[in-house]
Amino acid sequence: MIALRYLATILSGPLLLIGVIWVLQGLNVLPGSFMTGQIIWAIYGAPMALVGGALVWWVNRRR
Repeated sequence: MIALRYLATILSGPLLLIGVIWVLQGLNVLPGSFMTGQIIWAIYGAPMALVGGALVWWVNRRR
């Protein structure tokens, strides 16, 4: 069970990070990509970041 928790944390961390990066690039906060200033990437990144954050929280909560 502990191995599953570590695996889920390792997989959900990048999901959260990529989602945040997409939101910042879509909102033109983080420059340097073809995604910069394209609001659609913020729309794609927001649910990804929320799912990644929720998964990190859910897997690592105390029972």
